[in-house]
Amino acid sequence: MLDHTDTLPASVPANRIHAALEAMRAGVPVILMDDHDRENEADLVVAAERLTVETMALMIRECSGIVCLCLPPETVSALALVPMSARNGSRHGTAFTVSIEAREGVTTGVSAADRVATIRAAVGPDAQPGDVVSPGHVFPLAAKAGGMLARRGHTEGSVDLAVLAGLRPAAVLCELMNADGTMMRGAQIERFAADRDLPVLSVADIVAWRSGEA
Repeated sequence: MLDHTDTLPASVPANRIHAALEAMRAGVPVILMDDHDRENEADLVVAAERLTVETMALMIRECSGIVCLCLPPETVSALALVPMSARNGSRHGTAFTVSIEAREGVTTGVSAADRVATIRAAVGPDAQPGDVVSPGHVFPLAAKAGGMLARRGHTEGSVDLAVLAGLRPAAVLCELMNADGTMMRGAQIERFAADRDLPVLSVADIVAWRSGEA
């Protein structure tokens, strides 16, 4: 497996990296924090191939409800997913494609089980365009080639985490929210992580980690 913790800069605690990797491999959510001068928010991230209905329900319940599937360029192409908009005017260039649903095995597509079925259909080793339909209730995000070294976004960080954990290059994320509808930040994120014993990692950690790759 790709694990470069022995060559990490001193500024990146190895125990935090190890915890995130082990969580990804076990299907446990990782909290990925953004740069303070960017979105300054945190996402729950899970490796797509380790996703369960129980974890999906947690993401729907504790997060924004907008469940995104982060995919590398080659998977986006293999599924023939086109951009949601021909002109991407989002502040950070977030690369949404058209939303998707599994062609088979779902009802309305909204339930946790249906969303997991859609994600499994999209990330299977032999997935083809006909395996999914649009629109749907899962929102794919196209990661930049080069990952976090090309763009410091949650999309790229999520795919990088999956790859560096030795898993398929696909991950699911959803933005953490408070019960009142505001975004979780700072101490709120720390409490959420402590209450659920979840590892916390920042995009800066992953950039430093990737920068140390041989």
